[in-house]
Amino acid sequence: MDLDQLHTFLEIVRLKSFSKAAQTCFRTQPAISAQVRQLEQELSTSLFDRLGTRIALTPAGRILADYAEQILELKKRAQDTIHELEFAPRGEIVIAANEATCIYVLPRVFSGYKQQFPNVQLQVERSYGSRIVEAVLDNQADFGITQLPVVEKRLQVVRIHSDEIRVLVTPDHPLAGMDSVTALDLTPYPLLMPKSGTTRTRLNEWLEIVEPDLNISMELDATEMTKRFVMAGLGVSFLAASNCAEEVAQGKLATVAMAPEPLIRRIGLIYRKDKALSKAALGFINVILAHTEGDTPQPKGTQSIRQDQQRLVSRR
Repeated sequence: MDLDQLHTFLEIVRLKSFSKAAQTCFRTQPAISAQVRQLEQELSTSLFDRLGTRIALTPAGRILADYAEQILELKKRAQDTIHELEFAPRGEIVIAANEATCIYVLPRVFSGYKQQFPNVQLQVERSYGSRIVEAVLDNQADFGITQLPVVEKRLQVVRIHSDEIRVLVTPDHPLAGMDSVTALDLTPYPLLMPKSGTTRTRLNEWLEIVEPDLNISMELDATEMTKRFVMAGLGVSFLAASNCAEEVAQGKLATVAMAPEPLIRRIGLIYRKDKALSKAALGFINVILAHTEGDTPQPKGTQSIRQDQQRLVSRR
């Protein structure tokens, strides 16, 4: 049983004639008779009583007519709703991101997006590092926002933000007045280290030269906790400059550059290359690029990414 058979069946019911239904369906009368026979064989019952030159529905035919009307009406409603998505997108977009990104990158992006797409729900799944990549690959999230590099051939990666990881201290700390600090400068002080992730890996490399002399006091997994603990005088830590700009401006914290080279953190938007994106999802890409293009130079090919996704949608 398919939708075309049901449409033909309802035309016969409406016109009370096989020959007239053949004309409105642009088929021959034998062709629509064959469709009715197929329905009757599938349902193991007769749908019409032939009364000379007239036809009438059997009890089974009346039941099928009721359901066929509902089925075709649902089909029309589904088509109309899908077509509406092009003009007023709705639905849900799931974004996997860590706590700091949720607080310091996404709010202005979400605000801009909701102005353009008020009927689309945005859901944030708080996650970390490799779990963000896994969530996108497993289709548990439409997008991921995570620290780069991400090396995965199935993912499209677009750099959206960059800033500097700096040493975080209280304003009255001995290191606060320095232009920059080396790993050796930190050995006298207790360190509050990130528990895991890309930043921790890069810090381990930077500190490797003085590893035997380090005093790692705590390992923390939350940005807000790190700031509070530093403010309480529990040790020296490391944080992206954008994540503590407010506290630095208020004189609650101070940051110092790392030497001999600054440690730059890069954040990227990731999504599956093989996923045809809806208009709502394409809108999210455009909004996040518009709100972060001032934060970091866009990689060559960003425009082509937008064009490729537009073509995907136009073919749907």
